[in-house]
Amino acid sequence: MGRHNQRVTITFAQKLARLPHYEPGTSLEDARAAAETDDAVKLASNESPQPPHPAVIEAIARAAADANRYPDPEARVLRRRIADRYDVEPGGIAVSNGSCEILLAAAEALCEEGAEVVYAWPSFSIYPHMTALSGARDVRVPLADGDVHDLEAMLAEVTAATQIVVVCNPNNPTGTHLPASEIGAFCERIPDHVTVICDEAYVEYQVDDDPDTTLDLLAAHPNLVLLRTFSKCYGLAGLRVGYALGSAQFRAAVDAVRQPFSVNAIAQAAAAEAILHQDDVADRVERNAIERVVVTEGIRELGLRTPDSGANFSWVDLGDRDEAEVIDSLARAGVAVRPGTPLGDPGHFRVSYGTRAENERFLAALGEAI
Repeated sequence: MGRHNQRVTITFAQKLARLPHYEPGTSLEDARAAAETDDAVKLASNESPQPPHPAVIEAIARAAADANRYPDPEARVLRRRIADRYDVEPGGIAVSNGSCEILLAAAEALCEEGAEVVYAWPSFSIYPHMTALSGARDVRVPLADGDVHDLEAMLAEVTAATQIVVVCNPNNPTGTHLPASEIGAFCERIPDHVTVICDEAYVEYQVDDDPDTTLDLLAAHPNLVLLRTFSKCYGLAGLRVGYALGSAQFRAAVDAVRQPFSVNAIAQAAAAEAILHQDDVADRVERNAIERVVVTEGIRELGLRTPDSGANFSWVDLGDRDEAEVIDSLARAGVAVRPGTPLGDPGHFRVSYGTRAENERFLAALGEAI
């Protein structure tokens, strides 16, 4: 038998069987394919409806001219500008290919077989991947009434085996937010051997606190890590830049298990420019707050329940209505939203806030769907 006809059996790691399927939000192309109109809108992935700041686009163009060169593996300009923005030391800042990379790297760096990772559920759908990849055990704590984190119940699950506790705040997919004072009180009661990762991808959008308030907790709690991103309010989802604020030891740990050059040069340049334009961030947050009121009131006027959101999306409870039928009806009307079933809570869906025209179109389509 010839060499090319030999049968080859490939053995895969057992952890592949443990990995859940990450289902991203419907793409704009998929939405258009499912729609009965050719002008479908995507409200499924919590993206900013506004493009990057013009100066950021210029920075991207400049960086593209040097795309034949490797990026700075230390991301020094970006880390310095993040440090200047928050008045922290750059040594405690880790940057990453989206905040997901930090989460997965943290699990790899901090967890052994038999370790535990505690998180609320439903929450960000990447968290189950942390345990599946590292061999740790996940401990899911149901949300309390109002779709908020039950910090007391989470604290009760912390054991000597717990290595990481993740608090998504504001929570994805429910949008609910806990004030920084509650996060601080929670950290006071967490044992020192546990790393608390406060995932703040949407923190700029909430109105309970100044978004910088949680930074005051870092000095008192060396085991606290704040996770943030340029994907949401900075409008850079397509470039994938996240960052962690914490200790130099945490940064060294996650950097040790990641590939070099994980944040490309164009992404670094874009984020380093974007963080200089805090007036633009404030404008985006204000626009989001206005659209949040429009969408929330519209959903409730239709008789559906949605918790108060501190993010750029709403979590909609469909009651006894069929989730798939509602999602399909919206899709046929050219509106893509995120179904609740893959996010851990059937009978719901998540809708991002778009432009006023997009939001009004969603509300009209939702009225028809129910």
